[in-house]
Amino acid sequence: MPIQSPTSVAKNPASFVALLPLFVFLGLFIGAGLYFQSQGVDYAFYQLPSVIAILPAIVLAILLSKQHINQAIETFIEGIGHSNIIAMCLIYLLAGAFAAVAKATGGVDATVALGLSFIPSNLLLPGFFVIAAFIATSMGTSMGTIAAVAPVALGVADQAQIDYALMAGAVMSGALFGDNLSIISDTTIAATRTQGCEMKDKFRENLVFSIPASIITLVLFALSGQGQADIAAQDIDILKVVPYLTILVLAVAGLNVFVVLSLGIVLAGATGVFTSEYTVIQMGNDIYTGFTNMQEIFILSMLVGGLAALMQQQGGLTFVSRIIEKLIGRFSKANGEASSRAAELGMATIVAATNTCVANNTVSIVVTGDIAKELAQKHGVSPKRAASILDIFACIIQGLIPHGAQALLIASVFTISPLTAISNAWYCMVLAVTAVAIVILRKRT
Repeated sequence: MPIQSPTSVAKNPASFVALLPLFVFLGLFIGAGLYFQSQGVDYAFYQLPSVIAILPAIVLAILLSKQHINQAIETFIEGIGHSNIIAMCLIYLLAGAFAAVAKATGGVDATVALGLSFIPSNLLLPGFFVIAAFIATSMGTSMGTIAAVAPVALGVADQAQIDYALMAGAVMSGALFGDNLSIISDTTIAATRTQGCEMKDKFRENLVFSIPASIITLVLFALSGQGQADIAAQDIDILKVVPYLTILVLAVAGLNVFVVLSLGIVLAGATGVFTSEYTVIQMGNDIYTGFTNMQEIFILSMLVGGLAALMQQQGGLTFVSRIIEKLIGRFSKANGEASSRAAELGMATIVAATNTCVANNTVSIVVTGDIAKELAQKHGVSPKRAASILDIFACIIQGLIPHGAQALLIASVFTISPLTAISNAWYCMVLAVTAVAIVILRKRT
């Protein structure tokens, strides 16, 4: 996201009016969602595409600008063309291509089969949590993971007579764990690019929060003690799992993410060519399919970048920052550690509130990225910590809102209500408590 220098920001006085375009965007998006929900339409909050809802907001931001209209449009274009925005969009494309090729070549099915072969018959719930977590971490998508794992989990739940709500909660919990932790997730891409840190650093920082929460969640699902069944032997093709493992290892090792994803695409395609009738032409088509799967978030990130530049130029982000600064000053002591702790809680609150409204964790991170970065710089919060806080609290809310895509999808597979689904997404609840406790109690260096 475009971040101006302190000198540049100082020239733009704080202005509440500059935030009106953001309220228009949220109002249209939320209003449409509530309307369609009242009409009983499925996926109500996804009927009005976010890239359409933001267009009137952009027009209003240009009209409100004190610049000449040509200069205002230039500011908007500069925001779209900021290096962070462009890099973010390119990574989206590569991540989408990898997920599409790996799925088409059987990587997802092979990973599920491998996981099922290791699940003890009396630990099915924690087992499916682990399977969903691994696939989501490898694929970088909770939605893709739920779509792949949920039908299998439903069949096992029937066989073992496990309550649907619990199994749905286990799959959803694992999917959100992996999506939050994955180095190729769109949320990770957005968080690291807006805060200016390396993906491997954010990954390691996330482990501080995710590992304790996941262990507690596994224990809870294990103690639920619902049902057991002997799962039939699965055909396992370990070669098709290799691209996922390679992506994880290379990314954590610190190799450039563009190189990691490019190698992942080639490796996934190669496994398909050598193990089945998959062809280079099919691989090309799947890469393009992966690109198109990222179309909405690609376009939205560019438009939000331009809108943020306009609001920043007009003093809107300065207005928000000053309010947060006052709250931080009120609830923190003079020492730096208390100040940074309050700043982290402020970031968490902003992204959580935004995600509650827009029901999209990536969008909420993109929208709040500038404000979070400014808070981090002023209060000594490291970029990796800021990126981790944004991604974690967006993930928490995404798993606890009944109008989120994840809850809607898994509810449709298990034929339960979205509210029932989120009430069993135990990982998100545990992560919320764990994250707040770590932010408050963890020592700063």
